[in-house]
Amino acid sequence: MAIELLSPIVIAGAAILFIPLERLFPYDRGQKVFRDGFWTDLIWYTFVQSYVLALVISMIIRRIDSGTGFSRLHIVSDWPLAAQLGFFLVTHDLYIYLFHRLQHSSSLLWRIHEAHHSVREVDWLAGTRSHALEILINQTIEFLPMTLLGAAPELPLIKGMVDAVWGMFIHSNLDVRLGRAGFLLNGPELHRWHHAREIAEGGINFGTKLAVWDYLFGTVVRPPRKPSGYGLTSYFPRGYFSQTLYAFRPFAPARADESPGTERTSGA
Repeated sequence: MAIELLSPIVIAGAAILFIPLERLFPYDRGQKVFRDGFWTDLIWYTFVQSYVLALVISMIIRRIDSGTGFSRLHIVSDWPLAAQLGFFLVTHDLYIYLFHRLQHSSSLLWRIHEAHHSVREVDWLAGTRSHALEILINQTIEFLPMTLLGAAPELPLIKGMVDAVWGMFIHSNLDVRLGRAGFLLNGPELHRWHHAREIAEGGINFGTKLAVWDYLFGTVVRPPRKPSGYGLTSYFPRGYFSQTLYAFRPFAPARADESPGTERTSGA
């Protein structure tokens, strides 16, 4: 089956599968399927924003490639497809870990990340709520190297499929323990604590697919209990357009006793 057809089938199938799994094996009991913000996340973030940004990012990548001609060097073209996928998965995951940490320590970058932390009932769909500028930055940096280094044309679709399914998994309301594999791979147990309201400023558990970065750089926290809740402790608007525009609100004057990231009061 062509990857152009397989990719959306796998992503849709995973979404359909997570819904009953969250009912059967919930990490937090009582979460609703159609929780607050469900339709905003599904329609506006998952479909509308993703479609528009895919067109914009593709145009940016084509422009850069036509201006540089790097893809004609075919640097990784002769690598096996599995090696290409592994290389870009690991390198991009390290970038995401580092940029993610920076977003939690910078008041400016936090503005385009706080939408992601505004979901109060974290589930398989929660990961799709990300500001358009955050997606534009991260996915351009993700897919541009594949083009410039001459990766297989099907690789972006394969990696995008892995990204989507793994994003659903780590945000899912599933009571899953990865055991020893959790030292390498990220799962719901760690990532739900990343969204916890009671976590101190700076955040924890920044890994996306790989938990190994958190262990290597000392940012992993695995409490023996469950979080008391999720989301921001401060106000955040409802609705896609209000949430998108909220990132551009004026900064409040900083007090002398405040650190650069204090304004966010996210706790996650």
